[in-house]
Amino acid sequence: MNSIISKLETYVFWYPFIMSLFWIAGSILFNKNREKQVDIDFDEIDWPMVSILIPCYNEEETIEETISYMEKIAYTNKEIIAVNDGSKDGTWKLLHKLAKQYDNLKIIDCKENCGKANALKLATFASKAEYLVCVDSDAVLDSYAVHYLIYHFLYKGERLGAVTGNPRIRNRDTLLAKLQIVEYASIIGAIKRSQRIWGKIMTVSGVVVAYRKKALVDVGLWDHDMITEDISVTWKLQERFWDIRYEPRALCWMLAPETISGIWKQRIRWAQGGQEVILRHWKIILDWRHRRIWPIYYEQWASLFWSYSWVIVTVYYFITAKTIQELFIWFTFSSFALVFLSLIQLWASLRIDSKYDNVMPYYLWAAWYPVVYWVLNTTIVMFAMPKAIKSRKRGGYATWTSPDRGQRKEN
Repeated sequence: MNSIISKLETYVFWYPFIMSLFWIAGSILFNKNREKQVDIDFDEIDWPMVSILIPCYNEEETIEETISYMEKIAYTNKEIIAVNDGSKDGTWKLLHKLAKQYDNLKIIDCKENCGKANALKLATFASKAEYLVCVDSDAVLDSYAVHYLIYHFLYKGERLGAVTGNPRIRNRDTLLAKLQIVEYASIIGAIKRSQRIWGKIMTVSGVVVAYRKKALVDVGLWDHDMITEDISVTWKLQERFWDIRYEPRALCWMLAPETISGIWKQRIRWAQGGQEVILRHWKIILDWRHRRIWPIYYEQWASLFWSYSWVIVTVYYFITAKTIQELFIWFTFSSFALVFLSLIQLWASLRIDSKYDNVMPYYLWAAWYPVVYWVLNTTIVMFAMPKAIKSRKRGGYATWTSPDRGQRKEN
């Protein structure tokens, strides 16, 4: 038993340590080689028409602001399609009012909540454009975000299926919001940059992503029975050898949850979605042609194994420790090393992202958050795994609820 615990203890320490090194190195390499600030002459390009798809469920507090901002962005050759997915509040009435204000706004009314994936499918059927930009109903796009997304499709090859943008937190008054600012820079942004260096990415950001319609049709559009449509369609696209890119200049200002329950529900959903995907797409490990996505697939299982290992080791020490000092020897050593590395990771990531968003002042607010991320992730995995396993037999529609949107602030 002691031998097993010793091996698990070693893994619990070294896995996050090594992954942090990968994320730091990957972020720096991406920044140096793929994130060069090449000026784009927006006026010299004949920009194609795009369809901006906005699925809505109980969004009467945010949808009017979102659509008004979509109208103001610099990309003029566009149509906006908003889908009311069986909202129980005043979302549909607001959409009717907005449709009278804006000539290029189409609205679709679903009487029943059938989920975000189904809403996106309906909007795709109604769209005229070959390029679809999907945004959440609390999103505020940077004026040239769509230009940066579509630019890739015009110059990066016909096998480009999607381009994911760079979500930024716009409500920044509370501690929980500040922590998520750090998370999006030091963890989410770093992971996306690193994964692009490895070859493939785990998921596009559903809050801001552009798709080639032909690619979506090729993979059968979004899976309506998966809890996270963005993770699911990412894997479907890459399994069919469509490329996916990350464009950090395509900024999207979003509202982050500002309550513990709101964050908990959001992260359970994310974790469940990731687990559903690796359970459904396990056959990729049998196909040599998918070798570029193998590192992402195996890393997901390694992360799950780490979570269970951490719980086992922690429980073991609580049971067997004879003194408080003995109990905290393990936590003190591992925490010190990981905090030190987290400080480096956080600084490097914030430095990279600071060219798009003034995030460096938040370094002192939450320099320790990357460590908390691992513990928080462990708890979430424990609750999400049973849901993911159960969902494999569920079928039907993965419906959604209106998330915690925090407080709206001008960015």
